[in-house]
Amino acid sequence: MQKTNRFNRVLLYTIVSLGALLILFPIYWMFALATHTTSDIFSFPPPVWFGTFLITNIHGLLGSVSFLRHMWNSVYVAAAHVALVLLFTSMGGYAFAMYRFPGHRWLFALCLSTLMIPWIANIIPWFIIIRELGWIDNHLALIVPNAANAFGIFWMRQYVQSSVPRDLLDQARVDGCHEWLIYFRVVAPTLTPAFSALGIFMFVLSWNNFIVPLVVLRSDRLYTLPLTLVQLMGDPLRGYDVGVLMTAASLAVLPIIVLFLFLSRRFISGLMAGAIKG
Repeated sequence: MQKTNRFNRVLLYTIVSLGALLILFPIYWMFALATHTTSDIFSFPPPVWFGTFLITNIHGLLGSVSFLRHMWNSVYVAAAHVALVLLFTSMGGYAFAMYRFPGHRWLFALCLSTLMIPWIANIIPWFIIIRELGWIDNHLALIVPNAANAFGIFWMRQYVQSSVPRDLLDQARVDGCHEWLIYFRVVAPTLTPAFSALGIFMFVLSWNNFIVPLVVLRSDRLYTLPLTLVQLMGDPLRGYDVGVLMTAASLAVLPIIVLFLFLSRRFISGLMAGAIKG
């Protein structure tokens, strides 16, 4: 019996390690190719270790596009979007979890039903609304829409229902706290794990968003990093510098990796808490 358990454990670790290797190797290879020239990358066999042309590729990148400005645009847009998402979804989730008003069940069901509609199916009416608001070639089109999304409201509602006792809210009302003060002083501090998990998830989605900037943004000074990578590809028929492109992709991915490494414990605890409490 002990040998069987040991074999199963070794088999499980082997499968998990192979899966992790398959996932991590493309990322590692991207970082490795960022230190080589295009001719080295297309040589046979292709390089799998780091080279010595990283500084050259960085100079080529900075000379080709406004990479630093575009990176700042991505940071600003993603951070502002996450702040709005956490505010509105936590308010919506708290309202659906703790308040009983006419039609609240039907309204919540209607909110969840929007998850079944692909976003791309609404892109034409969405674009018309953005145009009427005057948000074409404006970062507001990337920040404000989808701030109160159904997934975030559902996530927060499930967490609030299990982590915020109603008796605590009633006691705060008896002590004279109004509803806004109850939310900011009592409810919000208990939602830290849910905030962490949802915040990282939404930050990555906003950081990787390509369709909305492509449709809305016109000025180069407003571009985000996904559009920068397209700029570097140029005309595929005339070729492009693959080493510079790999450098840009590596620098675009690096902030996400650093963010996850710093907040991985909070992210995982938030996911576990949401799964258990849900």
